[in-house]
Amino acid sequence: MTYSKQREWFEIQQHLPMKYHFSKNYQPTEEWWNWKGHKVHLDCFRNQKATVKVILLHGVGTNGRQMSMILGGPLAKDGFETIAIDMPTYGVTEVKKGAVVKYDDWVDFACDYIDYELRRDDRPIVLYGLSAGGMETYHVAVKNKKVKGIIGMTFLDQRNQQVRDETARNLFMSRVGIPLAGFACKIGFGSFKMKMSVASKMSALCNDKNVMDVFNRDKTSAANKASMEFLNSYGNYSPDIEPEDFDVCPILLTQPDQDRWTPLHLSTPFLDRIKKVDVEIVHLENGGHYPVEQPALDQMHDAILAFIHKITK
Repeated sequence: MTYSKQREWFEIQQHLPMKYHFSKNYQPTEEWWNWKGHKVHLDCFRNQKATVKVILLHGVGTNGRQMSMILGGPLAKDGFETIAIDMPTYGVTEVKKGAVVKYDDWVDFACDYIDYELRRDDRPIVLYGLSAGGMETYHVAVKNKKVKGIIGMTFLDQRNQQVRDETARNLFMSRVGIPLAGFACKIGFGSFKMKMSVASKMSALCNDKNVMDVFNRDKTSAANKASMEFLNSYGNYSPDIEPEDFDVCPILLTQPDQDRWTPLHLSTPFLDRIKKVDVEIVHLENGGHYPVEQPALDQMHDAILAFIHKITK
C-alpha cells in the first residue's frame, strides 16, 4: 500500500491553505526501509544539496504523510531534506507478521534510522515530533545522542498522573486502563488491541470538525488500534536520561494556543526541569493540536526555520 492509493490524507489537504497542497511537481517520494522484519514507510523530500536533514515523527493519532503536509513539504521548500516516518502499526508501514509492537520499538527504530542516515553522510539531523512524537524526540535524543536539536508539539511525560488524566479519554482510562494494560501483558493478552480513540482524547486531535471527521475514519492514523503492549510501554516508558541531566541538544516547543488535548501546562512540568540546554517555547495563534489553521501553520514553520538555522549555523 502507498499513499497514492489512500484518500484520507488528500481530503485533509483540502482544508489546508493552498500553498500547503501537494502538486505534480511538489510532493514527497515514497521509500521503504526494512527494520527487524518491518517494512517501514518513509515520506521523503530528498535533497543532496541540503545542509540539514529533518526527521519527522508522528503521534498516536497521525501518520507520516500528515507530517509531510504541514511541515515536511514547507521545510523542503526552504532547502532542507525531510523524512517523515510511519512508525510500525501506523500509516502504510507493513508490520512483520506476528509481531506485537511496543512504544520502545518506535524509539529503537528512530535511533537506528538516525544511525543509518549518518552512515550515508554527516549532515546534521534535527528531529520534529507532533503530539506523542514530541516526547519521542526526547526519548530518541537521550538514547541516540547524535541529533543537533529536537522540536516538539508538546512534551508529555506519561509517568506524570496529571498528564495521564488530561490526555486520556477519561479518568477510568488514565487511572485504571494503563494498569490494566500492564496486567493484560502479564497474563498473555499483550497482543489484544483497542482503538486509540477509546484510550485517549482523540476527539481533540483537530479543531476543524470536517478534518476531524476524516481522521475518525482513517485507520492509518486516528482510527488506528494499539496493542496492550504498546499502551503499557507508552504509559510507563522511562528515558535513559532524566531532564535534569539532559545536555544533548537545544529544544523548541511549538505550542498551539487552541490545543484542546495537550495545553501548555502539560508540557512545562517536564521542560522546566531541563537546565543544561536552551529551551524555547513559541505560541501558535489559533492553532489546534493538529493545526490546519492560520496563522498557526506559518508561525510554526517560521519558528522551526529560525530554530534550525540557529542551532546548525
